[in-house]
Amino acid sequence: MTQPLRIAVLSAWHVHAEEYGRAALDHPDTELVAVWDDDAERGQALADTLGVEFTADLEALLAREDLDGVTCTTATTDHDDVLGRTLAAGKHVFTEKLLSPTVEGCDRLLAAATENGVQLTVSLPRLSHGYTVALREVLEAGTLGRITYSRVRLAHNGSTADWLPARFYDPAEAIGGAFSDLAAHPVYLTQLILGEEVASVRAAYTDMTGRGVEDNAAVTVTTPDGAIGVIETGFVTPSSPFTIEVHGTDGSLLYGFDEGRMRLGTAEGWRDVEVPADIDPPFVQWVTAIRTGTPTAENQRRARALTALTVAANDAADR
Repeated sequence: MTQPLRIAVLSAWHVHAEEYGRAALDHPDTELVAVWDDDAERGQALADTLGVEFTADLEALLAREDLDGVTCTTATTDHDDVLGRTLAAGKHVFTEKLLSPTVEGCDRLLAAATENGVQLTVSLPRLSHGYTVALREVLEAGTLGRITYSRVRLAHNGSTADWLPARFYDPAEAIGGAFSDLAAHPVYLTQLILGEEVASVRAAYTDMTGRGVEDNAAVTVTTPDGAIGVIETGFVTPSSPFTIEVHGTDGSLLYGFDEGRMRLGTAEGWRDVEVPADIDPPFVQWVTAIRTGTPTAENQRRARALTALTVAANDAADR
């Protein structure tokens, strides 16, 4: 293929819909051609913003021979249906997390991508950030020894400042509240640190703004090796820094506590760790996968693991 990949946005439901549409506009190897939404008013507004056509007919859009792929930003509960139809039509998929509301759904969608010879990538952007690159290097070097504890926190004020759309509080569409949405990032980073196998999952969810879903959450996991991981998130904190801390038998690693610095502490004392530039973000990785025919295998594995832990945490919560 020498022509730009022709991409459509499927739904303006999610707050990242415009961002992914602009990624298709900005990438030199992709062209944005359309927006679809089952809410015509919402979809037309996004199409106007992005300067492309709007269509209310998903089947006709997916049947277009000149359409190569889609970015999916529907409600999470629509992923199985919409992505299943997209993959069956032979179109490549870049999707907002969660891939599916269930692990079984993830498996079906991943199998469908393989069967239809198309590339599926989930947006897990913080795996591409420089601090994660540095974190990986420290973990792979074994500098911290046997990992004993990790804590990753990511929170904002979407509920208290009332800038999240009301649909984010619909448990039928969003599969819950803050944990199923924002905590995805601390979840996959925790799994990078501790591994994907857990021995136990405990969850504490509260609804501080009375919208019917959790807007304040902390989940604790343990690993078969005895390590503890704490995952914190919420929509009720205006100035909470994004932080990572990892502790092991030989040292500790801290990020985000001191104006974005990463610090490594060992028996020799504390020192700064250089944080390199970001690597290619998931959208770029997806385009490369389409061009090369090589699946984003690690991304897919981590997306499945993300769903598994999110489901376990939601099940463990005392709602």
